[in-house]
Amino acid sequence: MNFDGKVVLVTGAGRGIGREIALAFSSRGAYVAANDITPINLDQTIDQISAAGGVAKDFVTDISKKMPVQTMVAQVLDQWERIDILINNAGVEPHAPLLDLDAWDWQRTLDVNLSGAFYTTQAVGRVMREQGQGVIVNIASIAGRAHGLKDRSAYVASKMGLIGLTREAARELAAYNIRVNAVCPGVIATEMTAELRQNEVMVSKWLEDIPQNRLGQPQEISGMVMFLCSDAASYITGQAINVDGGKVMN
Repeated sequence: MNFDGKVVLVTGAGRGIGREIALAFSSRGAYVAANDITPINLDQTIDQISAAGGVAKDFVTDISKKMPVQTMVAQVLDQWERIDILINNAGVEPHAPLLDLDAWDWQRTLDVNLSGAFYTTQAVGRVMREQGQGVIVNIASIAGRAHGLKDRSAYVASKMGLIGLTREAARELAAYNIRVNAVCPGVIATEMTAELRQNEVMVSKWLEDIPQNRLGQPQEISGMVMFLCSDAASYITGQAINVDGGKVMN
């Protein structure tokens, strides 16, 4: 999978899966537009890419708001004149029972996880339409499929919505030679799950439901993402693919 000269915009690239995706594309020759809302995290991603000889530029933007997204896309075009691949990875995951969930946390989760993906897909999709091609991959979750998560109602709702957005975007954008797919990770060893992974009872419970009997690694998500963005996946669109060690089989 060679991405020499391709321009890839990755949201939420400051840590975890987003950082791994940015590093993976860079290592295969892509120019990476790395987005995050936290400058210090994004600096670390850019430093790692640069140290490995890659090319990346940071774009500190809150993707939950339409106008900043449009500005960011214009800045990426000023830098590289095109956007070939969009990875919608940015996300938040508040933990609270439904009856106690704060309205701000609910709205913020939908704003980042779902509205953010809509804003970037719309803005970048218009660019890709003019180019006559493009690939979009949304990082959803098995929580948006058949497997819910306790005390994560906002997160589950946002990821189910993201899978729905993926399918409808794929249906509409196929006319412009734009493919849209989603990757649905299971439990991945990232900063987002770090605190929960300290709970041995929780980890044991996770493993009971995973046939491969282990947690996933960020590079296992980036591998699927790059496959979906490659020519090898040229006839795949509108799909939500689980990468979860067999936890959800459908």
